[in-house]
Formats: sequence, structure tokens, C-alpha cells
Amino acid sequence: MENQKEKISGKALIPFLVFILVYMGTGLILQSQGVDMAFYQLPAPVAAFVAVIFAFIMLDGSLDDKFNTFVKGCGDENITIMCIIYILAGAFSTVSSAMGAVDSTVNFALSLIPAHFITPGIFIISCFISIATGTSVGTIAAVGPIAMGLAEKAGLNMPLVVAALLGGAMFGDNLSVISDTTIAATRTQGCEMRDKFRMNIMMALPAAIITIILLIIFGKPIEAVAATTHPYNIIKMLPYILVLVTSLMGVNVFVVLTAGILSSGVIGLIYKNFTLLVFGQQIYEGFLSMVEIFILSMLIGGLAQMVSEAGGIRWLLYKVSGMIKSRKSAEVGIAALVSLTDAATANNTIAIIINGPIAKGLSNKYKVDPRRSASLLDSFSCVMQGIIPYGAQMLIAIGLTNGAVSPFQVMPLLWYQMLLGLLVIVSIFVPYTDGFIRRDPWNFEHDMPEHKVKAEAGN
Repeated sequence: MENQKEKISGKALIPFLVFILVYMGTGLILQSQGVDMAFYQLPAPVAAFVAVIFAFIMLDGSLDDKFNTFVKGCGDENITIMCIIYILAGAFSTVSSAMGAVDSTVNFALSLIPAHFITPGIFIISCFISIATGTSVGTIAAVGPIAMGLAEKAGLNMPLVVAALLGGAMFGDNLSVISDTTIAATRTQGCEMRDKFRMNIMMALPAAIITIILLIIFGKPIEAVAATTHPYNIIKMLPYILVLVTSLMGVNVFVVLTAGILSSGVIGLIYKNFTLLVFGQQIYEGFLSMVEIFILSMLIGGLAQMVSEAGGIRWLLYKVSGMIKSRKSAEVGIAALVSLTDAATANNTIAIIINGPIAKGLSNKYKVDPRRSASLLDSFSCVMQGIIPYGAQMLIAIGLTNGAVSPFQVMPLLWYQMLLGLLVIVSIFVPYTDGFIRRDPWNFEHDMPEHKVKAEAGN
């Protein structure tokens, strides 16, 4: 067993490269053919399955041994927990949307924002919706049509409005406790969502505030906008508030999401938005909405275990370690790896899942706080995902303009993403976020079982 643990093999990483090449290559070919949403035509689990088959063929060992290793990775505790959280988050999002929570939340925000602050208002609304729902794509789909309509009526700078919409959507994707990126980052690094949120908010909030100021200055409407009423129901917003507050209080995430589902269901039943039977169907529809990421997580978990036992992760850590001399350079390495992977796959969740084990290894070796590594993974993957012109978020937002705007007009105006990336880089060299998390995981016992075990083993 010890010899197996000490294996070092660069060849073992080839299946991961196969996954990226299949996924990215298909997207590039389809894009060259003018296919819409080219990078999303091939489901990511299919590309992962190709990589798994390749791993079975090329890695050493008997078929039974490789299958046992694969199943061990698929059934890893963190992968299982992550998948359960995914389906609960999907159910909450679907039920709350069917109950009318999204419409009420959007209209409530619109009612509070003066007409002459439409552009920064779109950014703020997108921030609020994305942090409540945990989905950047869903936020763009919900807020986008309203934003584009307002922009056209007021004679606003349309590329700037698209940029504001994208920035707000990525704000919540990075911070929301029910976002799949947050779930993946915290589970792979073994930290609590609330701690990762606290560390992230110290970088995301300043970036958001500066963005709002810039949008107020440069996003003024040319024409006066007539005041309109936006009907909303405060009661229908309560499940979002419940989930956010209880999560930050440290309540178990399964309890939080279950409470969110039930509260949305009760409100929906009271207001007759659906029947009890339809409520059950909406929960299941939410489960199904997470099937792709559920399957992908399991396949990547199994693939990662095969690659790890064959020595691939150890080889990569060995090579990366040659360029890393300190905790700061380890953080730079984590940021660079997840950014490059997201650029290659156009999917921030995939980028986090792939780089999670590598980041964990670097964290253990160079004493990077797991909450910090989770924050780096999530932040840089969201920054890259919110900037690339072929990402789903950009393509959907651009599509809402009916060809009036191109991605390259929007990219220079993505101030939030640029500011967030800059502030995260600054925080690596000037670690101002460390003071907001008092517990030191490398010196004191706390609620992360992995580190307790390591501390005890070290003694």
C-alpha cells in the first residue's frame, strides 16, 4: 500500500487532459461551424465518461482493481455530500421560483431603485437575485429581459447594461450558499460555507461597491424613464431570507435547504400557486435539474481517484512545487490552475471539481487555510467564467440584445469581474482577509475533521 501511495506518474494525468480536450475541442469545432452555445452542446458528463474509459484502458492494474478504485472515488464522502446538496439546492430553486419568489424579488428591487439609477440598479438586482437563487444563468434569464427593456426605453449604453447584468450574476454565483460553485469549493477543501462566505465577502463587497459607483457615474440614462409599478409580495421572499440567514448562522446545510423547500412549498400552497401534488412534482423537477452536475461530480470523483492512485496528482504537485516556495505562491498556483481550467472548459463548477484535489494537496503542503483555498477556487473560476466570450452567461446575455451587442463590446466593461480578480490577487500578497477568520486551522482544533485527524497524527 505504501508503494502505491508513493507512485508518481505524469502519464496518469492524461485522462484529465482527454476530458478537457474532448469538451473544449467539441466546443471549438461547433463554434467554428456557427452553432449557438457551441461549448454547451456536448454534455460535460459524456466528455467525462470518455475520459473514464480512457483511464481504464491506459492506467496500470487489473480491471477489477481499477473498477474498485473508480467506485471508491464515486462514493467518496465529500462527493456524496456534494451531490445531495446539489439536488436539495435544485429543489429549493425550482419550488421557490414556481411559488413566485423570483418575480417578487425582482419587482421589489425595481420598486426601490429610482429611474435615474437604472444601470447600477440592474447590477444590484442581479446581485440580490443571484445570491438568493445561487445561479448566474438563472439570474440572467430572470432579470435580463427586464434589464434590456429598460435599457432600450431609457437610451442606456446597452453593452454597459449587459456588463452590469453579468457582474451582478457572477457576484451571487461566487457568494451564494446554494451555488454549485460554493458547494464544490467548500466540500473539496473541507470547510464550512459560512467561513468561506465571510472570507469571500471581504473581497466581493468592495468590488461591488466600486462597480456601483462607476455605474452611477457612467450609466446615466439619456431619456427620462416613466415611473412604473412593480407588484411584489414580501411573504414570497421569506424563503430566500431564511436560507441566507440560517446558512450564515452555521445551521447544517441539509436543514437549511430542507427548510427552504418546505417554507416555499407552504407559501405556494397558501397562495394557491400550486397544489400539494404539483409541489411534489416541482421538488422532483428540481432534483432532475441537477442530474448533469450530479453525474459529472460522481464521474470526476471516480476519475480523480484513479488518477490519484496512479500517481498523477502527486506528480502534478511535485512539478508545481518546483515553482512554489511559499504559501503566497501556492495561492497564486491555485488561482492560475482553476482560471486556466475554466478558460478551457467554460464551466466554473467543472474547473473547481477538477482542481479541488490539487488545491487540497497544495493547501496541506504549504499551510494554506482551507477556507482561503475554497475562496480562491470559487473567486477565480467565477471571474474567468464571467469574462470569457464563449461562456454560457455571456452568450445568454448577449442573446437578449437581439444582435445589438457583441461580447467584445461588453468585455472591457466587466468592471466587477476585473475588480474582484484584482482584489483577490491583492489579498494574496496583503492578506487583509485573514483577520476576519480568527481560527487558525493549522494551530488549533476546530470543526474540520480532516485537520483534527492530521493534527492528532502529527502528535
